[in-house]
Amino acid sequence: MIKKILFSQPRPTMAHNPYTRLEDQYGVQCDFYQFIHIEGLSAKEFRQQRINPLDYTAVILNSKLGADHYFRMCEEMRLNVPESMHYYCVSEQVGFYLQKYIQYRKRKVFFPEGTNKFEDLLPAMHRRPNEKYLMVLSDIHTSDQLDMFAANNIEVQPAIMYRTVTTAWPADKPFDYDLIALFTPAGVKSIQENFPDWKQGETLLAAFGEGTIRAMEEAGFRVDIVAGPGHEFASLPMAIADYLDKNNG
Repeated sequence: MIKKILFSQPRPTMAHNPYTRLEDQYGVQCDFYQFIHIEGLSAKEFRQQRINPLDYTAVILNSKLGADHYFRMCEEMRLNVPESMHYYCVSEQVGFYLQKYIQYRKRKVFFPEGTNKFEDLLPAMHRRPNEKYLMVLSDIHTSDQLDMFAANNIEVQPAIMYRTVTTAWPADKPFDYDLIALFTPAGVKSIQENFPDWKQGETLLAAFGEGTIRAMEEAGFRVDIVAGPGHEFASLPMAIADYLDKNNG
């Protein structure tokens, strides 16, 4: 019987959300804890990569967070980003977010129309064969996107500008959940670092996305519930609701 569920993310700010519906419909308790937090690399740390952002004519951004740290790093290094810089963004949301830092112009900001896939930016990139690309990344990232660019003869320089850090679990808070839902591989790493002797036993683990599933399996954990692209359920609350329908009767 599932009574207590832990979600490895902040508590939603809206009063009505999929998690309150789980609580209301199934009588479970949903707790939230951000297992990881982000720290920006210092300019001194970044210089160890021997990368000068101004050597590049274009920046590839896969998140708003990446945009924040790109402009933060340039400011800390006292670099003036030229007006001619091009920005290739994974989504329209990230593209429009750049208005926080630059004067937005279509001819310098590119994003896929509705697909959120870098593959759909390839035609625009191929039209600019002399472009030099810098891609802003976290220390924890997959090589999938870089491999895709390489396979299409686009040379991209990865630039680590921020890191994912484990958040310590409060010493006075019991870790006694029936189900733990993890959204990223870093969440799996956080459990291992916070509780090195933890045994899964009968605790259920829910994973969002293939990267998280792989991380759980590599850690020796049992994956009980899955959600994400390519799976039956698009979100973990939906997948967990289905599980509770079948098993919490």
